[in-house]
Amino acid sequence: MSLTENLKKTSLYDNHIALGAKMVPFGGWDMPVQYEGVIAEYTQTRKAVSLFDISHMGEFIVEGDCVESGLDRIVTMSLKDLPVKSARYGMMLNDKGCIIDDLIIFRMEKNKWFLVVNGATTEKDLKHLKFSLKPSAIIEDVSSTTGKIDVQGPLSREVLKSIFPGIEKLEYYTFDFFNYLGKNILISRTGYTGELGYEIYFPWDSIDVLWNNILEDKRVRPAGLGARDVLRLEMGYSLYGHELSENITPLEAGLSKFVDFAKEFIGKEALLRQKEQGVGRRIIGFVSDNRRSPRAEQAIYDQAGEEIGIVTSGSFSVHLQRGIGLGFAKQGTAKQDDKLLFGNEKVRAEARVTSRFFYKGGSLKD
Repeated sequence: MSLTENLKKTSLYDNHIALGAKMVPFGGWDMPVQYEGVIAEYTQTRKAVSLFDISHMGEFIVEGDCVESGLDRIVTMSLKDLPVKSARYGMMLNDKGCIIDDLIIFRMEKNKWFLVVNGATTEKDLKHLKFSLKPSAIIEDVSSTTGKIDVQGPLSREVLKSIFPGIEKLEYYTFDFFNYLGKNILISRTGYTGELGYEIYFPWDSIDVLWNNILEDKRVRPAGLGARDVLRLEMGYSLYGHELSENITPLEAGLSKFVDFAKEFIGKEALLRQKEQGVGRRIIGFVSDNRRSPRAEQAIYDQAGEEIGIVTSGSFSVHLQRGIGLGFAKQGTAKQDDKLLFGNEKVRAEARVTSRFFYKGGSLKD
């Protein structure tokens, strides 16, 4: 049996094949990495609008009178002040203060919540929720019945408002329910690209109808995970399994702004200790001196050739026309504008430490 035969497929798999997509394994799924090419799809997203299949993500519905306080204890961000039809990004931590997963939580009703987690971590996230919440909480894993497509780019609002009247009223990190073919679907103004965009949650078995409907607009083209990775990396967004893991804390990952220390949550004591003692490593951004791109797990060296860290993500930045990367470096090294090297013992390339936010001025909050 081949490797691809063991991979899960989204309900849009046949659509991807018909569109000529190159398929690759990703987190246990057979996913489209590109159609016409990563650079073309990147440019389409930055300048117009692209359509992504993100149906590999995990989704849970959690409800009950006790859920607000229970979830508030599980995640790093405060939920008690989150309005209905609003969303918030944060993390679930273990007792060591390390990241079980990052997620977005949507407040559907006062006592009803919609959680979106990473596809590769869905099973362990569900176990963590069941273990941590009271038995009276109702937890439904709807991952296998929920498809997800993202419409991203500065023209996304113009494209979608003819299909979903009223969508133009959505503000950043809010959502609403819209009728389509008699189905009540959730659409949020969120995304992973740095551009104006929307994420649509639709019944798994009929999402191809909506996919094809959106693609009928000539301004829209499909895009794969390759372009999506460049887009998110230019924005400095973290990816689970790279900048986030059960061996990395939010303080090390540079995500302390998504941690509310004014409330109680699992892992808080460990984070407070680390905050007091100081982190031993920290996330950095760096730009190659040329077009050479860093790759995950390559070493990072200082100018003297001493190894000081590791690359977590790297790619060619279409925006900067240079290789860009994120990585962890020992505290006290790799300061702003410092020169460094990345690579291995045989081949190394020069780079400069910069902000991790490589792309600014997008349409994200337009």
